[in-house]
Amino acid sequence: MANDQTDRVVDVLIVGAGNAAFCAAHAARDRGASVLMVEKTPAAETGGNSFYTAGAFRVTHDGVHGLRPYLNETTVARLDTTELSAYPAETFIADMRRLTEGHNDDAMTDRLVSDSADLVAWLAEHGITWRLMYERQSYQRDGRDVFFGGLAVGTVDGGKGLIAQHTAHALGSGVEIRYGTAVTGLLRDDTGRVTGVLCTDAEGNRHQIRAGTVVLAAGGFEADPQRRKDHLGEGWERALVRGSPANTGEVLDAALAVGADRFGDWASCHSVQWDANASPSGGNRELTNQLTRQSYPIGIVVNNRGNRFIDEGADYRNYTYAKYGREILRQPEGIAFQLFDATTRPLLRTEEYDSSPITMAEADTLEDLAAKLGIDPDGLVRTVREFNGSIEDRPFEPAVKDNRVAKVDPPKSNWAMALATPPFYGYAVSCGITFTFGGLRVAVDNAQVLDTEGERIPGLYAAGELVGGLFSGNYPGGTGLTAGAVFGRAAGAAAAAESAAN
Repeated sequence: MANDQTDRVVDVLIVGAGNAAFCAAHAARDRGASVLMVEKTPAAETGGNSFYTAGAFRVTHDGVHGLRPYLNETTVARLDTTELSAYPAETFIADMRRLTEGHNDDAMTDRLVSDSADLVAWLAEHGITWRLMYERQSYQRDGRDVFFGGLAVGTVDGGKGLIAQHTAHALGSGVEIRYGTAVTGLLRDDTGRVTGVLCTDAEGNRHQIRAGTVVLAAGGFEADPQRRKDHLGEGWERALVRGSPANTGEVLDAALAVGADRFGDWASCHSVQWDANASPSGGNRELTNQLTRQSYPIGIVVNNRGNRFIDEGADYRNYTYAKYGREILRQPEGIAFQLFDATTRPLLRTEEYDSSPITMAEADTLEDLAAKLGIDPDGLVRTVREFNGSIEDRPFEPAVKDNRVAKVDPPKSNWAMALATPPFYGYAVSCGITFTFGGLRVAVDNAQVLDTEGERIPGLYAAGELVGGLFSGNYPGGTGLTAGAVFGRAAGAAAAAESAAN
């Protein structure tokens, strides 16, 4: 290996090239700092987990009126027939507390929610274009599009568009991006200030890059099977990685090595129902989020014995999807099957259930469907018979909690529809891990990394999925990109200010 090379000094060095990293870069450039981003992957594989998302941002807003100025023309043309309730701060905070069962840091949550209010406008100023996510977050009722679950706003062209727009704006503002550069450690001076990074380029050459300040935004450890097993528990090494294969935890370890404090829930993660035949080692850059299967609230989910094991209608999809992946991992062979019939099939998300390739089967009888999917036929027929016979007859309303209950064990609390009209459809799903919830502790006011004594580490900031404290066990859909943007913006601004002052 070549000798270490010392590269030029930059005001703000940002590790990573996903949404949080770019928000830090934009904020630092707004304050006149020179900015270098170093990204582990080649340019063709960049974007972190953000690239693989649908581009959804959970933000506070006062309904259509407040969002209209930032929405693209296609969306604006539909607003007259759109029903979108306001999403106030108190509801966002309540959702965070309810879904994490109170294991969210209150101060971080307050910052997340309050700063989300102007995030759409701020990102629009930095090149991001917006739409309402009709195909994912609404159902039609009486000729109107009705949004549900507090989530409506997304970026044009999803995660792919988000990263492309971020990149274009950053490069246009003078940010330098160095791809194929893996950070292996942090540099410090005699006072303990972080002064840069150790890294290795694609040719194996080692570098030292000096910087006024460093912002870490390189994701968690979800793509490393051993780290998953060590922190999440036995069996998690079998989970399918739905996002970036580069998020393997080395940057987290580098921060811990200089005294950063661990924070949040290191034993849980965001995990979803994911196509059972997807790659285990990283997401598909063409299909990205289309490999998820998230119309389960209007169907039933069974294991290979034909038994249900979750309440598919416990809440809106946005509030249950990130915890049901782990429930599938606990099933025999770590697999499950989402089932629908001719009545419910037209309501499934087109981009997910009409994508190709897809692991599914169709049959005119439940027995034939079971045979094609590898489900015990007697168990499936028994489960469906009991489920169908237990449904309380109320109007079916997929855009609201309709209390159409199936009184079985486990119950289905809403949207229970009999599986009775052929043909029947089944989709095989496994556990797809998105990101880990544990990470570093940062100061709420400026995202500066704190050490194990609660003191700020000079020169070091963090944002994105390697920051802990916000989520535990579950997660409100769309909050990850919002958190990355909120704390990325804070980190970039503070890093630029500290760099200028030293």
